[in-house]
Amino acid sequence: MRVRAGIVGGTGYTAGELLALLLHHPQVEVAWVLSRSEAGRPVAEVHDALVGLTELAFCESVPVEAVDVVFLCLPHGAARPFLEQQQLPASAKIIDLSRDHRLEDSADGFVYGLPEWQADRIAAADRVANPGCFATALQLALLPLARAGLLTDEVHVHALTGATGAGRSLSATTHFAWRTANVSVYKPFRHQHMDEVRQTLQAAQRKALPPIHFVPMRGPWARGIFASLYTRTERTAEELHALYDAAFAEAPFTLRADRPIALKQVVQTNRCLIHVMRQGEMAHITCAIDNLLKGASGQAVENMNLMFGFERTAGLRLKPGVF
Repeated sequence: MRVRAGIVGGTGYTAGELLALLLHHPQVEVAWVLSRSEAGRPVAEVHDALVGLTELAFCESVPVEAVDVVFLCLPHGAARPFLEQQQLPASAKIIDLSRDHRLEDSADGFVYGLPEWQADRIAAADRVANPGCFATALQLALLPLARAGLLTDEVHVHALTGATGAGRSLSATTHFAWRTANVSVYKPFRHQHMDEVRQTLQAAQRKALPPIHFVPMRGPWARGIFASLYTRTERTAEELHALYDAAFAEAPFTLRADRPIALKQVVQTNRCLIHVMRQGEMAHITCAIDNLLKGASGQAVENMNLMFGFERTAGLRLKPGVF
């Protein structure tokens, strides 16, 4: 079985990563890429890593030809109006990479697309809301504890992300001269991804969550998220390890590592590495993902694989760039 895919909003980082994955996917044909601002321009002129890999040009409107799946790579706040105004093929499945449909009060028929949380629901869905990048890392780091009802004390989180997490549009804090050799805090305790983190963990734990204090930080690199979390626990290190191993036993991309992890182990892959240790009365958890892949486009392809019954790893067997 092969599926035909369309992409709406084709010029950003997530669209570029998504295109690269789909063009190499054994069961996907990319039918069209929509961008009103770049209509008529060759896709490979905008995403120059795709030179020689595609002859596609951006289209200005949704073509009438049938597609099986549509990926929405639109800015936050634009996906919902787009779906209200545009007529997509009735049979096409939709995967929204923006945050417009992630929360229950705005889901509008979309299933939240964290495969490690609800792969069965994703597989049966016609519409999936792809999680945010920070949200993916934090949920995977804490989900085993929530499922066991063990999030009972305050959780403290510090996490750093690369410049691509801010999108392709240039701003003062993404400019090379500002970002290089620099670290800074932004949106402490009020990052927008925390709403979806709490939503999932609350559903998993089925009882009140403790406060989760999240301080996001900008790191001096292009891509990747590294998160450090700690909370009090009565479980031994061995019990925590068994809990995480069981939680991710059927997750092909998420793994508890026995040794401390590093960001380069996951960059350019769809993997999530987690390290868990106990120090005194604290459980300390570190988690690393690529924000553009496991935190965005790679997870979107993983969701597509589930929705169409493909091998979950199809098109996602990627090598990390450790050197």
